[in-house]
Amino acid sequence: MSDTEKSTFMKLREDEREVRKALIMDATKTLYEKKAFHEIGMRDIAKKAGVSAATIYRYFPSRDDLFVEALIQDINNIEMLLSKSIEEKMTIEELTIVTIDYLLDNESMFQMMCHFMVKGGINTRVLNKFNAVLLHFNEMVNKILIKIPGAGEDPFFIHAFFASLSGVVMTFRNFPGLTLEDKRKLMHKLALSIINQGDKLSTFKGND
Repeated sequence: MSDTEKSTFMKLREDEREVRKALIMDATKTLYEKKAFHEIGMRDIAKKAGVSAATIYRYFPSRDDLFVEALIQDINNIEMLLSKSIEEKMTIEELTIVTIDYLLDNESMFQMMCHFMVKGGINTRVLNKFNAVLLHFNEMVNKILIKIPGAGEDPFFIHAFFASLSGVVMTFRNFPGLTLEDKRKLMHKLALSIINQGDKLSTFKGND
């Protein structure tokens, strides 16, 4: 086999690997749009992708490796959402509502974030990758929020922004006795109340 033939063969192999990886990722995202995050296993993903479980492990050593890759793609979607807020010149209040709705309407993505934030015993390799995702996300939010009137350039406020909204969704997404829309309205109200306390947050920082 000539060098040119070897090069072509290797490219075909690499293309095949990328296609299989894409199939696995597509199957994962399809499943977590329909099922709760903790209910999805590697066999479920393999069946949906039309590959063996062994094939998945060639690309992703563990379920956490696979899900952190899916989370990276979701972060890209959030980045586009936040960038759009700048184009449409949203206020900080409007962005707050959009963010709450995104977290509420993308349940499995939110569950994955919480999983990596609170679960112990996660492989160091996966945890480092997740922390890199968080660092990128924080930098992205920082660049975007400082352009929105009312957000300011205080990094304390910027970090508190997403942490506060995440906490609202985590606390009230399964609140009993309310419909989904009632819970959504409650979260909007609570989130706006928190965001409007920006001056108090800065004061708290100064007293820390």
